[in-house]
Amino acid sequence: KLPCVCVEVNAKRKNLVVSHRAVLEREREESRKKLLAELKPGQEREGIVRNLRDFGAFVDLGGIDGMIHVSQLSWERVKHPSDVLTEGQKIKVKIEKVNTETGKIGLSFRDLTEHPWNDIETKCIVGNTMNGSVTRTAKFGAFVRLFPGVEGLIHISELSHQHVRNVDDIIKEGQEIEVKIMSV
Repeated sequence: KLPCVCVEVNAKRKNLVVSHRAVLEREREESRKKLLAELKPGQEREGIVRNLRDFGAFVDLGGIDGMIHVSQLSWERVKHPSDVLTEGQKIKVKIEKVNTETGKIGLSFRDLTEHPWNDIETKCIVGNTMNGSVTRTAKFGAFVRLFPGVEGLIHISELSHQHVRNVDDIIKEGQEIEVKIMSV
């Protein structure tokens, strides 16, 4: 026995066309609407990463997809979602926004981890030295990653005792250096 929907009836030809797929689609749509009504901002849900794009990742929450914007993947800069997630990976996410009219769901992956700036005063004490890696250079100085999610700026005037015209003459991107915390 198989539940079906009658799609076409032709009495003259004694022909009846039925569809099981229409029943499955109807059930899927009902469960999707039910799940959409259950979702509220702030909830935590498990899902499976279905698709990675340049702008974010789509996660299946059990019949409905939500999107994690690239800025919500990590407290650090993320060039591409594949740097953090892989397709098919099971993850926990926090629901940020739910639009019942359009069916769009905004998710966050980073909010389930501790914010790296919590207790920053105990992690980076003014006057102490730390090791870090240079993440990028600019005309005005260099950015140094102290630990995940926290970067510091070395102003060009603090790079050397002599006058510095070009930051890249003193340090290079990717270089491990020791820095002194001047302010937080």
